[in-house]
Amino acid sequence: MGRGTQLFVVGVLFLVACSSFHQLCASSSSSSDDDHTIFYDSFDDSFEGRWIVSDKEEYQGVWKHSKSEGHDDYGLLVSEKARKYAIVKELDSPVSLKDGTVVLQFETRLQNGLECGGAYLKYLRPQEAGWKAKEFDNESPYSIMFGPDKCGATNKVHFIFKHKNPKNGEYVEHHLKFPPSVPSDKLSHVYTAILKPNNDVRILIDGEEKKKANFLSAEDFEPPLIPAKTIPDPDDKKPEDWDERAQIPDPNAVKPDDWDEDAPMEIEDEEAVKPEGWLDDEPEEIDDPDAAKPEDWDDEEDGEFEAPKIDNPKCESAPGCGEWKKPMKSNPAYKGKWSAPFIDNPNYKGIWKPQEIPNPAYFELERPDFEPVAAIGIEIWTMQDGILFDNVLIAKDEKTAESYRETTWKPKFEVEKEKQKAEDLAAGSDSSLTSFQKKVFDILYKIADLPILSTYKLKIYDLIEKGEKQPNLSIGILVSIVVIVFTVIFKLIFGGKKQARVEKEKTEVADTSNNQGSSGDNEEEEEKKEDTAAPRRRGGSRRET
Repeated sequence: MGRGTQLFVVGVLFLVACSSFHQLCASSSSSSDDDHTIFYDSFDDSFEGRWIVSDKEEYQGVWKHSKSEGHDDYGLLVSEKARKYAIVKELDSPVSLKDGTVVLQFETRLQNGLECGGAYLKYLRPQEAGWKAKEFDNESPYSIMFGPDKCGATNKVHFIFKHKNPKNGEYVEHHLKFPPSVPSDKLSHVYTAILKPNNDVRILIDGEEKKKANFLSAEDFEPPLIPAKTIPDPDDKKPEDWDERAQIPDPNAVKPDDWDEDAPMEIEDEEAVKPEGWLDDEPEEIDDPDAAKPEDWDDEEDGEFEAPKIDNPKCESAPGCGEWKKPMKSNPAYKGKWSAPFIDNPNYKGIWKPQEIPNPAYFELERPDFEPVAAIGIEIWTMQDGILFDNVLIAKDEKTAESYRETTWKPKFEVEKEKQKAEDLAAGSDSSLTSFQKKVFDILYKIADLPILSTYKLKIYDLIEKGEKQPNLSIGILVSIVVIVFTVIFKLIFGGKKQARVEKEKTEVADTSNNQGSSGDNEEEEEKKEDTAAPRRRGGSRRET
């Protein structure tokens, strides 16, 4: 090879080397630019030295670095029952929630279930807001609180954000309306909140969207982020002559001359005839002929022995025994106590309300003015142990969060799900039916959160929880909840008419009680009716001497 050729080869190799180096540099730079992970903790290593446990006295719960049951994957474990827990991780630098998309994501596994307790995270404001890591507690100021919470009537995946009112400087908690419910099994689940620059927030459970809301919408958060423009005047008072009665008794009405207030509600049925075969001379009860005086009966101490009573066997084949009396029937002449009919009130002014005045706290904005996040904290009270937190993530991109779900959560979940199916089959249950039941229960939890069912919310929750524990009762429970829903709908449609009728009955009852005797008399009559319908047996008794 000539010298010229050698120089040419060296030159080519040099150019290739430079090109490769340039591409390598470019690849490294691109990789850095594409890395949208702001914070991530897999808990593969111990949390000690990285997360700070609160020194506050009330937080006695012990955190442990522990494996998820059935996996080699580690997490942060709630290790004791009925304890308060508080732990916090300070971020390297505050994270802005106002610049582009921000994704909050973490996993929890309720290894022993969750009957009463929380499993949520708090995304805390900088410590300049007035808190210290070693003194982290429920008063430490946060920007967002997100995650499962379940106890009694509460069964929801919280999403709460705190926002400063620019007019008065107050921080207000804004709660997501109708949040999704907490999965009822003991599998690993991943919770994702995606905050978008267009003011939308999406809540995902296991990568599936469960709720979408808008920070500026009054329909999505309570209280609304944007206050009302006007408020009722707190100093306004109702005038003394303000009449709120829509109707009044007719002052010109006169009781008709033929209105008999003394006519009884019931009268004897004069057309009634004693049934043929009625045994007038036979008592309804007779002494038991087979009864014998006990051997230890002492007439002087116990009195004369009386045999217990039994039903008269002769009355069984007869239409009746004893003195026959004509039955009672409704009195067609009964009208009850007269009262004047109602007429429209000429002085009616409507229901009084204070006048509206401009709201001094009202403001407008195009985007929420979120405080930055400087730390992630877990501050909970729970009656169950075995709650495992894992793979805590803050990212700038939805695809980054999805990638973590696919690589860290999904493989564990698939293993757990298959194990659950095997256990269901071993127990003789249909795994597909179990899956269907869970979906039904999730829907029922959402139905229970509807405002029109607020009166029955606890009852519905009790039914759902019973169904979760006893799947064989699912159909009966579903029917019960459907009945409750239709009852509420029926009341909404016909409630007004019913209420008017009830009020009338109440008036009649009150008037009747004033004119026809006390409630004690009514109770006595009821007792008599019971005695007539089913005579009571008497045992051997002692006659007083």
